[in-house]
Amino acid sequence: MSFSETEQVSCKRLARLALEEDLGSAGDLTSLSVVPPETQGRAVFVSRQAGRLAGLPAARLVFQLVDPSIHFESLATDGNTLSPNLPLAVVRGPMRSILAAERTALNFLQRLSGVATLTARYVAQIGTHHVRLLDTRKTTPGWRLLEKYAVRMGGGHNHRMGLCDGVLIKDNHLACLGLGTEAVSRAIVSARNSYGHHVPIEVEVDTLAQLDIALAAGPDIVLLDNMTRDDLCESVRRRNAVAPGILLEASGGVNLSTIQSIAETGVDRISVGALTHSANALDIGLDYQT
Repeated sequence: MSFSETEQVSCKRLARLALEEDLGSAGDLTSLSVVPPETQGRAVFVSRQAGRLAGLPAARLVFQLVDPSIHFESLATDGNTLSPNLPLAVVRGPMRSILAAERTALNFLQRLSGVATLTARYVAQIGTHHVRLLDTRKTTPGWRLLEKYAVRMGGGHNHRMGLCDGVLIKDNHLACLGLGTEAVSRAIVSARNSYGHHVPIEVEVDTLAQLDIALAAGPDIVLLDNMTRDDLCESVRRRNAVAPGILLEASGGVNLSTIQSIAETGVDRISVGALTHSANALDIGLDYQT
């Protein structure tokens, strides 16, 4: 797998900031004082634990930015399942440059692999149910495109990339209208009048009464927020009866212990903020080899 053009641009911007943060204006003082400039070497990225791989294009880019003479060879592919001690990539070239890029490259690789790994765990819990696992906008500032890339590498799907590419009418939008339950239908109609069917329109509801109003107004998606399992099942029944073309998305209270039960209700989508805001970095190392 490789980055799209926009992901490549985003990664390059982040990598430059990260390298500036790490190297400053003086560079790697340790390597400059200890490693002779002519020293060439070889090092291997190795997984230390089981997981799902994401971020090799980012690691490659970091080395290119530090020293274009470094040769980066991938031994695995983003999206691969990892076992402990599995070689992932080899870098060859000036050791001063390799050591200068090491930590930044690992930070990208570990973070993105952690997101992919957690996503894969959620996907495994869903099993054979025909439900899409979605991320949210709860991403690290500046890292959204890369973290959402990692979600895809873990088998998940992307929700909106940002506020600019979809309508999601949430509780605060409805509350500021000050119209009570009428706010749901008023907001959907207003969004449809503004964008027609060129932009997907989603509305958040947290009661069955709001759901009925939303279904009658005809959005593309209804977000069922923090509903009980029984209410999710009833929501699916009501949707199937009156508006089978509208998608239902469950959100809130979703974790690895509950997602299978939620998937069994028949909803079409489940969105999980934890995929990006609560993923632990995967343990990956870079080992020098003689």
